[in-house]
Amino acid sequence: MTTFHRRGLTEEAAEAAIYQACQKLRLPTMRGQFTDLAAQAAREQMSYLGFLAELLMAECDYRARKASDRRIKMANFPRQKSLREFDFDANPHVDPAVIHTLAGCDWVRKHLPLCLIGDSGTGKSHLLIALGTEAAMAGFKVKYILAAKLVNELVEAADEKVLTKAIARYGRVDLLCLDELGYMELDRRGAELLFQVLTEREETSSVAIASNESFSGWTKTFTEPRLCAAIVDRLTYGGNIIETGTDSYRLTQTTRAQAEAAAVASKAAG
Repeated sequence: MTTFHRRGLTEEAAEAAIYQACQKLRLPTMRGQFTDLAAQAAREQMSYLGFLAELLMAECDYRARKASDRRIKMANFPRQKSLREFDFDANPHVDPAVIHTLAGCDWVRKHLPLCLIGDSGTGKSHLLIALGTEAAMAGFKVKYILAAKLVNELVEAADEKVLTKAIARYGRVDLLCLDELGYMELDRRGAELLFQVLTEREETSSVAIASNESFSGWTKTFTEPRLCAAIVDRLTYGGNIIETGTDSYRLTQTTRAQAEAAAVASKAAG
């Protein structure tokens, strides 16, 4: 076993001892930055406590970033989307103040639902992923999945007699993001299984959904009226409903990009 002495170390020996200690204690950021921070501390005449605080905060920041990256990866988002990338000017139906309030994740802390309703291309999936990412960065366990895929998983789990385990697995995440709800009709069995997941999470965890159908059109997806009403109730009670409109957000961006490209080409040709 190596014994470290506090006195009589040369600068070179002290650096080697710190490096070795950081390896043993699994402090990679402190190991990589202590020499630079020590030089900075000397230049700024920092106290011993100040230098130690800088080292520890650097390590804590690194671990927080790594934990955030792990939560985002575990959420299984299909692509990266951020609120900074969302063009609010192209979609005037979406209030930026409301979205940025939702980014604070208070609704997740209070276990409230969120519904994003709008036609294809209006940015609802973008917002779903971006807000889910914000929740993961804030420390919440998040899971993203297409509604049809979730139902298929539940049906398979029921057939294999492991439904309880599957429902419990989805019940453990703080925020369940269900995308493309309403794109396909669900039979009664599939709808009932989805309802079980929503019931498991009611008032204990949040659900966020993106749907191309208004609530009045959900009878196309959930063909049994009472079950449809119960699911709508689970997904709306006390929550936030954001309507992204009917004008395609992606089409607007594409049209604008094409117009700008044409203008550049015309200018170059002239």
